Amino acid sequence: MSTTDEATALVGAAREGLRRLADPTAAPQMQRYMRSEMPFLGVPTPPRRTLLRELVADHPVGSPDALDRAVRTLWDEATYREERYVALALTGHRRYARWLVPPWLPLYQHWIVAGAWWDYVDEIASRRIGPLLREHPATVEPVIRGWVAGDDIWLRRTAIICQLLSKERTDLALLADSIEAAIDEPEFFLRKGIGWALRQHARIDPDWVRAFVAAHPRLSPLSRREALKHIA
Repeated sequence: MSTTDEATALVGAAREGLRRLADPTAAPQMQRYMRSEMPFLGVPTPPRRTLLRELVADHPVGSPDALDRAVRTLWDEATYREERYVALALTGHRRYARWLVPPWLPLYQHWIVAGAWWDYVDEIASRRIGPLLREHPATVEPVIRGWVAGDDIWLRRTAIICQLLSKERTDLALLADSIEAAIDEPEFFLRKGIGWALRQHARIDPDWVRAFVAAHPRLSPLSRREALKHIA
């Protein structure tokens, strides 16, 4: 089967599966909760996870190009938000983990900017960008530093929270620089992201977080409160 045929089969199965699982009574509530202009089908997370397993088992793709074609189609031609959730989930499946390499960065950047909301961005930041940074720091760090210096709040949030799962491998200089660049911003999602990133790192190194907060009196009350939430 060709790359195009594989991608087409996967996209078709994903769309059909989502429509089969759709719950029209749940869809409006999900759309309101997410404040989404794009409508929902009404498929919550557990059935989507089951569908993902079925898609990977029944419609596997044999190359990064086929996966790229499928997820781009699902995202760019989406008429329901769940189609984008499935596109994102496919790129994170363990079967395709070996294909998670820096050339995927432009696609993830496109999704962050186009999605422009926390449900997309937080997953991409912590579970796609973070692993790329840990495995390919020389290539990925300069890209993230470009986001830090940019104007897009969602790319800046990504830079702040992309190391949530890095634990001892956290690049502290990058974390500090990402936070300091946004420290005076009034934007809620940046302030919340700063607090989240610091709170998460406090699980590994509370002394570093305590010292960082003390050294940055301009941190917003929200960021400060979240950062110190679990520090005695």
